[in-house]
Amino acid sequence: MCQCANMPMCQLAALLFNWHIGQLMYHLIGTLAYWHIDTLFNWQIINIMYANKVKKVVAVHDLSGVGRVSLTVVIPILSSMGFQVCPLPTAVLSSHTQYPNFSFLDLTDEMPKIISEWKKLGVQFDAFYTGYLGSPLQIQIVTDFIDDFRQSESLVVVDPVLGDNGKLYANFHDSMIKEMRQLVTKADVITPNLTELFYLLDLPYKEQNTDEELKSYLRQLSDKGPEVVIITSVPVLNDIHKTSVYAYNRTGNRFWKVTCPYLPAHYPGTGDTFTSVITGALLQGDSLPIALDRATQFILQGIRATFGYEYDNREGILLEKVLHNLDMPIQSSSYELI
Repeated sequence: MCQCANMPMCQLAALLFNWHIGQLMYHLIGTLAYWHIDTLFNWQIINIMYANKVKKVVAVHDLSGVGRVSLTVVIPILSSMGFQVCPLPTAVLSSHTQYPNFSFLDLTDEMPKIISEWKKLGVQFDAFYTGYLGSPLQIQIVTDFIDDFRQSESLVVVDPVLGDNGKLYANFHDSMIKEMRQLVTKADVITPNLTELFYLLDLPYKEQNTDEELKSYLRQLSDKGPEVVIITSVPVLNDIHKTSVYAYNRTGNRFWKVTCPYLPAHYPGTGDTFTSVITGALLQGDSLPIALDRATQFILQGIRATFGYEYDNREGILLEKVLHNLDMPIQSSSYELI
């Protein structure tokens, strides 16, 4: 009798207990969900707050006190084009190496220390741009740096400096070629000259080449990794007064060429200038042929602004006289699809 009489009370107690547990779980889950959403929102706010307001380009080059080459070219050009340049210097020189005498401070041992501090700060880069690297070890350091810091949207531009006129630069050996071949596999864009092209492909140097031969070389290099391959300083067949730039974009499988007058003057740093403008133009959203046009026209403007002066050519083109041209639209397109 007692058990039967108490049954409704037991059921009621059980129902009340379950209801309270349900309410507690409901509020707990709701609180956790709100906390999770709020935390995610706060992290999004933090990410937005600390996102690069101006795109950062890490420039791995040497720094020369005299002569417009490497970082003394890269920084003003990319800054003028609206980007923050973060130098990772490979060496500091009193003047570049085409002067008869210069002081040289090798920063190979400092490079990993700089990279480590950037890692602690959580620095993120929108683009990586490498130029002259002085040893196989420096190339290895840069390769690891790109692997560690690269993000899905990062642009990697490699100017594979190895030599010119069919020869390696002084103090470069086969080990440099081997490491450079590895570095270019990490790149989105590479800008070898004709000599460097043949070293990267392990082919004998050949100064005169047809369009079809050059297209084959471009495709072979792109197959090693880079989406875009640009060959500079290509002599024009049967015309010593002109020079060309050839380019291949694997997306779309299209080949481009820009031909311009050859001016009989040598200025150090024009290669650095060219690749710097290419890097800035692509980061600004220009198409490949427009970027080629901008870079070649800027080089021509710089040489013409300098050519008429009685001037020590070792100092490079008078960059300061033409930097403002980077803000101007292309006046006429000279690129062609081949």
